[in-house]
Amino acid sequence: MTGFKDTVIAYPSQVTRIKARFDILGLYVWHCHILSHEDNEKMRPFQVVP
Repeated sequence: MTGFKDTVIAYPSQVTRIKARFDILGLYVWHCHILSHEDNEKMRPFQVVP
């Protein structure tokens, strides 16, 4: 499949930086599928502003 993806594999002790462009302002949530992160509220919101 070609084009941009919205998922990334991040290994332990690895720093992952994501650069994205948003055309719709508002509140978004990034989240992790590691169960201990989901259970401990490590799904963080971020605000896209002009």
